[in-house]
Amino acid sequence: MKLKNSLIVFLLLVVAITSCKKDDVNIQLVPDRDRTEQQVVDKDSLLGYMETHYYNASTFDGSADFGIEDIIITELPQDENGNYLPLPDPDNNTLLIDAIETYTTTFEDVLYEYYILRINQGEGDYSPNFTDSVRLIYSGNLQDEEIFDSAINPNVPFDLTGLIEGWRNVIPKFNVASDFIINEDGTIDYSGYGMGVMFIPSGLAYFSSPPFGVPVYSNLIFKFELYAAEANDHDGDFIDSQFEDLNGNLNVNDDDTDGDNVPNFFD
Repeated sequence: MKLKNSLIVFLLLVVAITSCKKDDVNIQLVPDRDRTEQQVVDKDSLLGYMETHYYNASTFDGSADFGIEDIIITELPQDENGNYLPLPDPDNNTLLIDAIETYTTTFEDVLYEYYILRINQGEGDYSPNFTDSVRLIYSGNLQDEEIFDSAINPNVPFDLTGLIEGWRNVIPKFNVASDFIINEDGTIDYSGYGMGVMFIPSGLAYFSSPPFGVPVYSNLIFKFELYAAEANDHDGDFIDSQFEDLNGNLNVNDDDTDGDNVPNFFD
């Protein structure tokens, strides 16, 4: 599961380096790119992707519960000179650029744009908070359509505080499922769940420290189905963690009232 922060990868790298002899190590550290400049590049790349890709919009005109496997994103056809041709079958297909919702958020003092293709809002009464644990399935791919990560077991909750920044912005914009049925084999079938696709720039993803299989400064695309969510009280102080974000920046890690270097939501 690659959504979690890449701390383990970093620790393994440190161990590998320190285990080598001094004469064997020749490391040249490359400074991170400027986040503001990289956001300009990422935005241009994502908008270019959505201007040249479409999805099967008419598939979702009915009221049935669809799955992420039903969302088919396709690149526009090109002529012999590499020029993009018009949208095929416009009665059934829609360009992503004409369907996405655009949002902004400030992270690391940089204003970012990210985008959502909303297939289903979700019919449940609850919308997750950015500190909740959520039950969902997802599939993540790069802009070249290569899938680098997925999760198909909704019984394993994900703590949003441990995931990449983009998820803490997108998932709370959807609602959970309206109903569920527990089957005889213990599996759960959900209905009326939130479903969509998020398009997030590298600055709201892994930026310069991605896990294996993801190039540095990669924009990411995630299809997801949101089933359930539960509020977290990480430190058991009877105050939900969402309320310990005192400065209201959707980041509980930088709120430390007593100055003991432990964030309030863990203190």
